[in-house]
Amino acid sequence: MAGIYIHIPFCVSKCRYCDFVSFPCETEAKKRYVDALIHEMAIAAKELPEKQYDTVFIGGGTPSTLELGEIMRIMAALHDNFSIAEDAEITIEANPGTLDVWKLAEYRECGINRLSMGLQSVNPHILKALGRIHTPDDFLKSMDMAKAAGFTNINADLMYGLPEQSTEDLLAAIAVAAGAGVTHISAYSLIVEENTPLYFDINGGSVLLPGEDETFEMYEKSKEMLESLGFHRYEISNYAKEGYESRHNLNYWNNGEYVGLGLNSHSAMHIGGKWLRWANKSEFEEYLADTDEGKRPLADEPQTIERAEEMFECVMLGLRKTAGITNGEFEARFGESLFTTFSKAIAQLDENGLLIKTADGIRLNDRGLDIENLALMPFMED
Repeated sequence: MAGIYIHIPFCVSKCRYCDFVSFPCETEAKKRYVDALIHEMAIAAKELPEKQYDTVFIGGGTPSTLELGEIMRIMAALHDNFSIAEDAEITIEANPGTLDVWKLAEYRECGINRLSMGLQSVNPHILKALGRIHTPDDFLKSMDMAKAAGFTNINADLMYGLPEQSTEDLLAAIAVAAGAGVTHISAYSLIVEENTPLYFDINGGSVLLPGEDETFEMYEKSKEMLESLGFHRYEISNYAKEGYESRHNLNYWNNGEYVGLGLNSHSAMHIGGKWLRWANKSEFEEYLADTDEGKRPLADEPQTIERAEEMFECVMLGLRKTAGITNGEFEARFGESLFTTFSKAIAQLDENGLLIKTADGIRLNDRGLDIENLALMPFMED
């Protein structure tokens, strides 16, 4: 399985917690970027091994800020240059307040079959503190338009541990999202990134975050509520109705191959018997200049990931899934047993009561998932 990620770096305004490569931009610059992105596709397609791609994810930024017709251009170029599976999962990220019926109709027409909506909260004061441009009503209106356009596979992103947030605020957001008909919910804890406006607000004392105990209560209560509503947990922060798991993200957690296109996008592929990883440039004008010259806009030369690191990454990512990892998958990739390679680590986690052994693999139990970073430590030492 392999995926393609396409980065659209534009947004209406930058959220106060965001450290992604994203920024507001004028219409003409957006068109220049789409032209460059299409050029990059043609260049990359000639240099990369031929492969069929099972998932596509158009993320950002806020891809839905592009003008009408631009996503159609991107998708046409994608199909011209890459082999996309007929049943591919094709996702676009969108924020409430940036969608309309014409854009949604365009997305459906060009084959996009999954929508990921940035809700985050339904408390207007929290949304304002985060620098979000939408209201809870905007989310509901966007959901109605999306369903009318034929979207049946819709994710909502939620966050917890937010400024002034209570457990009740988070549960209310889950209720609104579920009631609106989403089929997938991603619930992530806020990470305060350095040098963001929110970081300075918190360090200056003008913004308060919930305490550690309250944040953990949000995590626990949200998990209970989501499962009671029929959303099964399949990864630490991700819940889905049956059959609506994100195939694109599962490919990441399976340490699968993916190609990143666009500003600051990342890639990982097996090429010439090596596991390679590379990233695109993050400076807008440098990216445009490289593609104009017919060059791939790489930040550096591709990095070779050594076998031991690749093995650890497969475990680190795979154990984020509630299903864990199988020995069959590990053996097929590396030609040796998971139980032999990481025998000491597996024994230690088993002894500490963090692990469940299955017929053909391992997975973390609920306690292990709660402290996944600590649970992974023995694998780094094995």
